[in-house]
Amino acid sequence: MKTIDELLSEGVDGKRVFVRADLNVPLADGVITDDGRIRAVLPTVKALAGAGAKVIVASHLGRPKGAPDPAFSLLPAAERLGELLGAPVAFAQDTVGPAAHAAVDGLQPGQVAVIENLRFNPGETAKDDAERGAFADALAALADVYVGDGFGAVHRGHASVYDLPARLPHYAGYLIATEVGVLKKLTEDVKRPYVVALGGAKVSDKLAVIDQLLGKADRLLIGGGMAYTFLKAKGYEVGKSLLQEDQIPAVKEYMERAEKLGVELVLPVDALVSPDFPDLKTKAPAHPTAVAADAIPADQEGLDIGPRTRELYASKLADAATVFWNGPMGVFEHPDFAEGTKAVAQALVDSGGFTVVGGGDSAAAVRTLGFDENAFGHISTGGGASLEYLEGKTLPGLAALED
Repeated sequence: MKTIDELLSEGVDGKRVFVRADLNVPLADGVITDDGRIRAVLPTVKALAGAGAKVIVASHLGRPKGAPDPAFSLLPAAERLGELLGAPVAFAQDTVGPAAHAAVDGLQPGQVAVIENLRFNPGETAKDDAERGAFADALAALADVYVGDGFGAVHRGHASVYDLPARLPHYAGYLIATEVGVLKKLTEDVKRPYVVALGGAKVSDKLAVIDQLLGKADRLLIGGGMAYTFLKAKGYEVGKSLLQEDQIPAVKEYMERAEKLGVELVLPVDALVSPDFPDLKTKAPAHPTAVAADAIPADQEGLDIGPRTRELYASKLADAATVFWNGPMGVFEHPDFAEGTKAVAQALVDSGGFTVVGGGDSAAAVRTLGFDENAFGHISTGGGASLEYLEGKTLPGLAALED
């Protein structure tokens, strides 16, 4: 895989460089609530612009239905990119049409343009190779060189991620190079003890990665909504808590395998419960109750790990040499149910080991809860991509960058 440093050594002055970024930022009424993914691509964009390239930044945002939708416009991201660069950024209101060509043609060396949401074109996500290829051809006409730096999208076989690199000289940007380097530390020659903390809503989203980690990790800590399927598999009553009944047989099998392999699989010993899901807009007090994990009332819903579990998980992370954390421990968006996620994040900071926050909601939680990002070894920009890499899958976007 060639890197951006090799491209820069070859020279990019005056060349049109297409940067497939991941600007898929969360928006609330058109306002960006977390600009982490935009900041993550800055080193690549700055290096290219500083070397005289005409930089064309492209990304998806959300899941529009293959047609323009103002709710998913990349304009706020383009404006924020300009603020962070401290320089004007041109914005094209289409992907490969007249506006995109005009924006690119108007670039001077060292300038940057952002084209509209790639998913406004049905060819970006098409399952038909010819349709996807036609869109990749149209994108290739805008540029001389391709730089892949949208790690959060590399697990998608989309036109701008998989098909376009085959049509242009291609290189990995700084973000992708960093992400891959970090993931190799989690899969090759891992420093031990290796502890993995998994949370989030659905256990089905994590079964494949649990399957892989049972042969690699020393300890697995389970939290979030997915924990209640594990507790139910142990025969506990989980009340109104999130439950995937159909996953109980698989969960039982993994618990048995963990015991045979000597992998410590740690479940919550208590939970914060409430009769109703909290109001995340008003943040009205929810008055949670802490109960033992085997004593959740039938009319209550588990929404965070409890105080004894927070202490337990912190102790299980204290001696870790390597930690991977993916998924919050509870409904961290509400202050009454944020302490479990906060405790795990703090334990990572205190561990002294190599700590990786696996993107998605975990990365959002770190920022929302006020942690210094530099206190962690690495905060990934791609939750799904990180998990699929750890599952041992081939990621189309990375395969496309290999020569």
